Amino acid sequence: MTRDERLARIAASRVYLRTPVLADHAEYVTLLRSSEVFHRPWFPTRPPGFDPYARDVYEQFVRTSGLASRRERRFVCRRDDDRILGAANLSEIVRGCFKSCYLGYWMGAEFAGQGYMAEALQHVIELAFVELSLHRIEANIRPENEPSIRLVRSAGFRREGFSPRYLEIDGAWRDHERWALLADD
Repeated sequence: MTRDERLARIAASRVYLRTPVLADHAEYVTLLRSSEVFHRPWFPTRPPGFDPYARDVYEQFVRTSGLASRRERRFVCRRDDDRILGAANLSEIVRGCFKSCYLGYWMGAEFAGQGYMAEALQHVIELAFVELSLHRIEANIRPENEPSIRLVRSAGFRREGFSPRYLEIDGAWRDHERWALLADD
C-alpha cells in the first residue's frame, strides 16, 4: 500500500490514536478486565505478583512512553465517542543506522473483528515512518493467531521468518512468525 493510500484510509478512519494519560486508568482497566480471557492465548506470561490493573503499574505505563524512551504507546479510540477500544505500541525503538522497532497491539474483546485495528494500524505505520522517521517495523505473531497474521499481511507486512520458542505465553515458550514492513515498501 502506498503512502497516499494509507493517508486516504486514515482520513476515512473511524478511529484515531492518542497518548495515554493518567485520567484514562479506570477506562483502561475496565477494558483490560473485560478482555482478559480473550487475550490470554496471546499475551506474555506475567511475573508472579504483577498486577496489570494496579494504579502504579498504569502510572509507569504512562510515564515510560514517548520520545525520551524507547516506546511509543497509543490508545486506539473511536472517533464517534472517544472510547478506548484497544492499544498499539512501538517498542524497543532503535535510532541511528537501524531505525527499527517492534509492533504490538490489542483490541478489546467487544471491539475485535470489526476492522478497527486495521484502521488503527494505518495510523501506527504513519507514526513510525513519518513522525518517528523509522525504516522498519517488526511484528512477531504466534502462527495460530490467524486474525493477527491477516491484519499485518493486509497492511503490507511480509513474513521474514520463524522464531522457535520466542516468548513465554500462558506458561509455555511459544513459537512466533516474524513479519516486517519497511518504509520504502
